[in-house]
Amino acid sequence: MSIFKKLYKEFFGLTEQAETEQSSIPKFTKDDVQNAKDMADALKGMKDALKTESDLEEAQLVNHITDYRGGIEYVLRNPAEAKAVAQEIKEWAERKGFTIVKHTISPSGKIGYFYFRLGQDPGLESQKLQGYLAQKPELKHFRFNVRQSKPQPPQSEI
Repeated sequence: MSIFKKLYKEFFGLTEQAETEQSSIPKFTKDDVQNAKDMADALKGMKDALKTESDLEEAQLVNHITDYRGGIEYVLRNPAEAKAVAQEIKEWAERKGFTIVKHTISPSGKIGYFYFRLGQDPGLESQKLQGYLAQKPELKHFRFNVRQSKPQPPQSEI
């Protein structure tokens, strides 16, 4: 009988039944307790090993959604997957109605760049792109970026 059942029966006045069943509670020796501790430690170690092997960091978005101007730069975990990942992104973008203006991959294959034509609602577009890219385990991280855009010179007041 579990300790909780015993407490329940004692609380509600069912002591005569609890007294007869009290002898059925198993007695644990020091060896049993030590074996249980060893088992718990082993399971904890196995859990920690599984956690490090199976956890992949999700791609992190460095910029804010309001920074989206059509350009997305991404970094791959494995450069050998560059063409396959780019093809997946292209297919998804075309299905969702995005128009790709430009796509480049670095010579190393680690960095890719897409430039999409802005539609009527850049905020919604950026959310869709961010949601899709964030769930791709092949990407280490990505950010909204427009290449070849010249930085605005600081405005000085006269």
